[in-house]
Amino acid sequence: MKRMSILVSILCACFVSVAWGQDVTCPASVNWTEFHTNDMKRWNPCEKVLNVNNVGNLQNLWSYNAVKVESSPALVNGVVYVGSDDDNVYALNARTGALLWVYVTGGSVFSSPAVVNGVVYVGSDDDNVYALNASTGALLWRHGTGSVFSSPAVANGLVYVGSYDGNVYALNASTGALLWSYKTNGPVEPSPAVANGVVYVNSWHANVYALNAKTGALLWSYGGGYGSSPAVANGVVYVGSGTVGGTAYLLALNASTGALRWSYVIGNYDDSFVNSSPAVANGVVYVGSNANNVDALNAKTGKKLWSYTTSNAVNSSPAVANGVVYVGSQDGNVYAFGLKTDRNEGKE
Repeated sequence: MKRMSILVSILCACFVSVAWGQDVTCPASVNWTEFHTNDMKRWNPCEKVLNVNNVGNLQNLWSYNAVKVESSPALVNGVVYVGSDDDNVYALNARTGALLWVYVTGGSVFSSPAVVNGVVYVGSDDDNVYALNASTGALLWRHGTGSVFSSPAVANGLVYVGSYDGNVYALNASTGALLWSYKTNGPVEPSPAVANGVVYVNSWHANVYALNAKTGALLWSYGGGYGSSPAVANGVVYVGSGTVGGTAYLLALNASTGALRWSYVIGNYDDSFVNSSPAVANGVVYVGSNANNVDALNAKTGKKLWSYTTSNAVNSSPAVANGVVYVGSQDGNVYAFGLKTDRNEGKE
């Protein structure tokens, strides 16, 4: 079986996450606790080491040999937590890459772990959501669902996760007990975003939903189609959408009502989807698409500000930190986009 490596590059502990998009006081050591934070803005004001002047000097510090890895890592207190297609959840020393523990589920772990209060929450293709002791990997609880590709969001003592069975689940973070579930009209592969007491989620084949975080009651829905995990910023839900053989859009919806504020046509092509989850930072929305582009749009108006064309689809979700936009493409490249300086003026 072909194997791939989990790679962590220079100063991996500097890729961190707190309440992105908010005014924060950054501690000396902070953590990347879950898939781009629960409101999914993917902007990190506390990352102060890497910048446009030194990011070109990144080098591989270590690698850990594992089967193909599609899960995004979480980094907490010097430990990297990540799932793998070999059915395992791994805990690795962030400095050395040494294996600390491994937990074997019954299926591939595409879900990205969320680590909160010493517990690792992660979904598996074996139709379960797991809670594991972050220090030892011991099982604390598991709850049966459909296959879970979605990455859990943890807020106010609850774990929110989507499932291929079409449900959004709200589970007690301490016990795994079901608080509520909401049945959508299609598989829920995208990850939920939680903001201001509302769970926002995109269901494939169907709609974007806003659910009361405490009760699961439907607040509104908006017809979408295939699409990405939503991002919530400044009272707006940004989400990718598309249809087979149709048109791919980035939608901006009123977070309170679901009313469309604007839509941006990304492309018209076969399998016209936006799997990339948007990043929102300083009034700009960044998103990739199957049209092989990375686009930057005005967050208020949807006007295109900038675009870059790669040689294959961009399903990766952009991350924005210290003036650099990072994103991966199926052309095999990871891209870092920053402003031109005297040092790189005129270079292609």
